[in-house]
Amino acid sequence: MKAEMIKTIHHKKRFQSEALQAVYEETVGDDSRRQADFEQELINVEAAQLIYDMRTKAGLSQRELAKRVGTTASVICRLEDADYEGHTLAAVRKIATALNRRLELRAVPIKAAQAGARTAAKRHR
Repeated sequence: MKAEMIKTIHHKKRFQSEALQAVYEETVGDDSRRQADFEQELINVEAAQLIYDMRTKAGLSQRELAKRVGTTASVICRLEDADYEGHTLAAVRKIATALNRRLELRAVPIKAAQAGARTAAKRHR
């Protein structure tokens, strides 16, 4: 029984920080809607961080980047805000192109254990 509990806890682990993991388990847990919301927010954070990182590595201000993209500094500011929910691939790609970069997308397995469970479930159908 103890080995199963450890395996289950390990399966759910998403974070290196035990404190962050505890908060995730308490607020999101196994609720699929909350998990989907969390994943969407994570995408917003990653998009905002990517835009900020590209701009600062290029040594540009928000105003300078906006000029290159053909928008305003307030739009760049909004796109660099992790709480903004309007990030689009088109906007990120336009910024990347303006900075002489190419945007790449990847699809990675959500969790190896979940993928294995789905495969096993398909076999039993």
